[in-house]
Order: sequence, then C-alpha cells, then structure tokens
Amino acid sequence: MPALWKGAIGFGLVSVPVRLVPATQEHGIRLHQVHDADGGRIRQERVCDLCGQTIPYEHVARAAEAEGRQAVLTEAEMERLPLPTKKLIDVLAFIDAARIDPIQLSRPYYLAPDSPAADKPYVLLRETMRRTDRVAVTKIALRTRESLALMRVHDDLLALHTLYWPDEIRSPAGLAPADEATVRPQEIAIAASLMDRMSPDDFDVDTLEDAYQQALEEAVFAKLTHRPAPRRAATPAPAEVADLMAALQASIDREDTGSGRPARARKASAPAAKTSAAKAPPAKRQRRKS
Repeated sequence: MPALWKGAIGFGLVSVPVRLVPATQEHGIRLHQVHDADGGRIRQERVCDLCGQTIPYEHVARAAEAEGRQAVLTEAEMERLPLPTKKLIDVLAFIDAARIDPIQLSRPYYLAPDSPAADKPYVLLRETMRRTDRVAVTKIALRTRESLALMRVHDDLLALHTLYWPDEIRSPAGLAPADEATVRPQEIAIAASLMDRMSPDDFDVDTLEDAYQQALEEAVFAKLTHRPAPRRAATPAPAEVADLMAALQASIDREDTGSGRPARARKASAPAAKTSAAKAPPAKRQRRKS
C-alpha cells in the first residue's frame, strides 16, 4: 500500500521512523457528469475569468483576500513557509482518550514502521500506550497544511486521526431543544427498555451493507444489458409522534416480535443482492476504472 507521508514520530528524544497509509477507502460506483442528450462527458476546466484562457496546472497559484485586496502566493512561496511538522509527528502530550470529543475526529490513517530498525521503538511506544490506556495529541503536516492529530493503538498498529482545530468546531448555541421540553421518569424507563431490546449481543456492524450502492450497481447493470432495473422498497420515515408513550410501547412490541430489526432484514436479503451484483461484470469494471 503506497505511503502518503514518510517521517518520524518524536516523543522526548525518541524518534520512530514511520509511514502514513490511508485507513479507509470509498467503495461503490463513482458517477460522473455527462450530457443527457448524447452521453458526452462534461469536463471541468481551469479557465481564467480575466483573460478567458484555460490555465495549465503549473501556472495555478493560490490567493487570499484581506481588506479588499488579493495576495497571490506561488507554489514556491508556499513551499518556503516554515512547517516544523513537515517530516515529524510531534507528540505534544499523552492523555486519556475521554478528553477528546469525537466531534473533532476527521480522517483516519495507519502508521507503520518504515524500516526494520524502527520496529523496536515502534513496539515500545505502542505497548506503553496500550498498557497505560492513553492516546497522544500530536501535530502533522499533510499537503502543506498543519493538522492537529490524535494517535492511538489499533490492534497491532498505531492509528492517526487528524483533528479539527478547536476554533474550527462550530458553536452549537441555539440548536438544543427548548428548556420547556421535559420528559417524565416513566418515559425514560420505557425508552431504556426499548434500548435494551435494541442492544442484541450478536449485533455485528461488519455484517451491514450499503443497500444504496447495491441498488446503484443493479441499475447500472440493467442499463448496460437493456433490462428493467429491479425495484427496491424504500423504508418510510416514521410519522410524527402524537402519543410518545404509545409509540414507545408499540416499538417494544415490534422488537419483541422480531419485526423491528432492519439490520437483520438487510443481512437476510444480502445474498440475493450479492448474486445480482456478481452477474454484472461491466458495472464492476466501471467501478475499478474510476
């Protein structure tokens, strides 16, 4: 797997050479824009609004506006900006994971040792973090932008999550329900009972599948083979509740009969969807090209 970044983790005077690898990947068919009349591909071009010319990428600079004026920065000027974390994951502190609000989490990456000589200090850092149950707050520079980051243990690897800076998190002021909205203890008790029924021990998030992508693959295959696309019934949104207690009790009754488990229903219907997708080599080939 190609590395996005190579450098070192620095904590104290210890240096651990590592490489950064994306931890996630998007799946499914990528759609692009075409002209609906003839299917021609619609291209996005870099056109200057002053001279009207299409600008090659090497002549694209960056600019910022302040006080009604524009400052243009070339790539060379951007490269000269001091960036101490360009080749260093700088550990600022080791803290309890509970101190990081999940709303700050952005993109996840894997950190792998970059050489055999890095294995021992890498394992030392990993095992010490595991046994002390701590995470590391760090900084890293990716694509000329410095990011705050969280480093943690994930199985036998160290994982890195870029974080939003504190001032990038919007204030939630005015979004919470009105103070007048209160609930009774009986309502909390019956809601807790419903949650208990919706917390099966055998629930496995790894069995969940993307029903939209399955339907999209089927639609693409049907289009390529000139067949009618299969219809899938959409799950209707719940109606607005007039009697909260009655709705909670009805939900409990539905769970008790086993009819209120959409995740398991999807799991049961997955083989048919997979079979349909497996018979669609053109759609699969199209996905690999994008």
